[in-house]
Amino acid sequence: MNIIYLFLLQAQATEEDTLIGMLQEESSMSFFEILSQGGILMIPLFLLSLLAIYVIAERWRTLDNSRMDINHTLNSIETLLKSGSQKRAIQYCEEFDKPLARILIAGIRRLGRPIRDIEDAIQKAGKKEIFQLEKRMNWLATIAGVAPLIGFTGTVTGMIRAFMDIQSLQGNVNPSVLAGGIWEALITTATGLIVGIIAYGFYNYLLGKINRMIFELENASGDFVDLLQAPSPKKKHEV
Repeated sequence: MNIIYLFLLQAQATEEDTLIGMLQEESSMSFFEILSQGGILMIPLFLLSLLAIYVIAERWRTLDNSRMDINHTLNSIETLLKSGSQKRAIQYCEEFDKPLARILIAGIRRLGRPIRDIEDAIQKAGKKEIFQLEKRMNWLATIAGVAPLIGFTGTVTGMIRAFMDIQSLQGNVNPSVLAGGIWEALITTATGLIVGIIAYGFYNYLLGKINRMIFELENASGDFVDLLQAPSPKKKHEV
């Protein structure tokens, strides 16, 4: 009995050593080696992730650079226009390469015409600025939808590969034979979901910033039109 007990202990120790060796071998794999197990579909996922990073950084920078102190700008324009300096008002706006400044320029250049013409000019300029603010956002939305689909495609191709291996070996397989297909299925799925989730999250965040900026531009445009329609103060005549 003692001999059998010692044999079982030795077998268990050998099995544990083998398991530890396998875990150490897996943990020694680098991050890029793990990603390489995902197969050829990792290439489009990698390209989509780079494109998502570019769009996020570019839109974030554009939105931050588009902000202006609306109240200060309108007050400065009002002061210049009341002094009769239409040209100086335009020059003041041209110093700022920002959406609000370009919208105000379109309105100032039509001073002296009917107010309807000024409003139309402001609306046309506003539509152009809104288009520029929303530029490339459709790319981010597409990445958010396509990346998970590519990941799920990797799941299918990985499973196909695993079953092809089973068929080629006529069912006489062990887990190590199926590892390649399972690696491909899991890694592409995880990568696709991660890229899609990040792209979708930043899409909604940036879209919220764009909508807030559009709201501020619309309000500022309305305030500018009200400023033009406000009656000028009458000078008191000395008796």
